[in-house]
Amino acid sequence: MTSASEAVAADASVDEMRSGEVPSVSSQPDPSRFGRIVERLGEWEVVVGGGALIEPEYEGSDEFEVTPVPFVSATYGDWLKIDPTGAAATVYRTDAIRLDGLLGYETGRSEDDSDRLRGLGDVDFGVNVGALAALEVGPAELFVSAQKTIGGSDGFVAEAGAEVEYAVSQSLFLGLKGSATFADEKHMQAYFGIDAVQSVRSGYAAYEPDAGIKRVDLAATATFAFNENWFARGEAGVGVLIGDAADSPIVQDEIQPSGLLLVGYRF
Repeated sequence: MTSASEAVAADASVDEMRSGEVPSVSSQPDPSRFGRIVERLGEWEVVVGGGALIEPEYEGSDEFEVTPVPFVSATYGDWLKIDPTGAAATVYRTDAIRLDGLLGYETGRSEDDSDRLRGLGDVDFGVNVGALAALEVGPAELFVSAQKTIGGSDGFVAEAGAEVEYAVSQSLFLGLKGSATFADEKHMQAYFGIDAVQSVRSGYAAYEPDAGIKRVDLAATATFAFNENWFARGEAGVGVLIGDAADSPIVQDEIQPSGLLLVGYRF
């Protein structure tokens, strides 16, 4: 993962819109365009763009939906980044180690998202607070993050993995990320469990999942810079539900592919 000052494209979680960064295509954006805006932004770097995301209707579904994705991100210096997934602030950094504080959100889930969720009720919106630790090892970065949800599922989720990025040329950048996600009982019950009331309303058998690793993910990205400002980014990912998550009655397919295509402009 690159530093915040190098982010020129979108974060897009393809599981609950999971975030990622792309390499810088230029140390500074072209000052000849939108000059007054750039002057007013000062040390802020802003990216605006939009695209489309295709992903399962809910985690475990075998049916897909396409969603338009408007995108705005802002970075301040090399320590603060704000984007549609939330905010990350670097509180400690050395040449190889970085510690970030995280503030984000959990969108929840509506039973109207799919006919197969009818009778299960909604999982409400929640606020996530947490931290991330990253270690650079050559061209790769190893990371561990942990977040607690306040409201919503009221659960705890941790993710561990590795990410590598490679500059094929001055215009083309490729990336690869692999990770595993752990969830506690509250999170698992909210998204994969069926309590007695839900069982009666939905017709599913009651199910109480335990805490554990719920999925593993692999994602590949490609970013092409047309010039100092304009870029396009594509991402293809696949998640595999495992353990008690995969055994849930609402899971129709353990394999969860997704894709993202985005075009953006960096000020």
